[in-house]
Amino acid sequence: MILSKRAAVPLRALAVAAAAALVPAIAGCEAGFNAPTQQWHQPSAGASAVVNGEIRINNVFVLGEAPAFSLPRGGSAGLFLAIDNDGAPDLLTGITAPGSAIAVQMPGGGVRLASQQTVFLTGPAPQVILRGLTRRLKGGQHILIVLHFLRAGSEVMQVPVMPRAQWFATYSPAPPVVRPSPSGSASPSGTGSPSPGATSPSPSPSATG
Repeated sequence: MILSKRAAVPLRALAVAAAAALVPAIAGCEAGFNAPTQQWHQPSAGASAVVNGEIRINNVFVLGEAPAFSLPRGGSAGLFLAIDNDGAPDLLTGITAPGSAIAVQMPGGGVRLASQQTVFLTGPAPQVILRGLTRRLKGGQHILIVLHFLRAGSEVMQVPVMPRAQWFATYSPAPPVVRPSPSGSASPSGTGSPSPGATSPSPSPSATG
C-alpha cells in the first residue's frame, strides 16, 4: 500500500511520541533493579511450622561447626528459633532431639508465649542448647526435634544443621557444660582464710603454779 506525504507526517509524529514514551519505561525498569524487593536479604535458612493455625515456629536451625568440621559426639550445639503466638497464651515446656541429643537445655521455667507476641531465641548467643550429642553433627545434615507446648501439644520438625560460616560466622557456639566442683574440694573463691570481720580466738591462759 502506498501512503501519501500527508499521511506520512502523522505517522512520523506518532513514532516520535512512541519513542518518547519508552524512555520513562526503560528508566522505570532500571529503577526496578534497585527496588527493595530486588535487593539482597539474609535468607531464612531454617525450618518453619504452624501449630493449630495459631503458633508459628520460624527459622529453626542448629548451629554446626565451620565448614569441613563437625560437632563431636558428646558435645553441645545451639538451637535457634523464633515463635509467634496469635492465639491464647501458652508455654513451651520443653524440646527434645531424639536420635541426636540426650537433653535440650532451655531457659528456666520454659518459654512463656503471651498472646499476640513473638519470642526471639535467635541469637547470636544460643538460649536453647542440645546437650550430650549422640552423634556427630555437620553442616548440611538434618535432625529431628520435638517442641512440647502446654496447650498446643507437640510439634515434630526436621531441622537443618547450618555451618558456622557467612552470616552465621558471628553466632556463638554452645557454651560448655558447667559441672559442680567435686565434694570436699575448695571452691574457686574460697581460700580457707576466715571471713572479714571474724576474730581469731585468743589463746587460753596457761595454768600457773
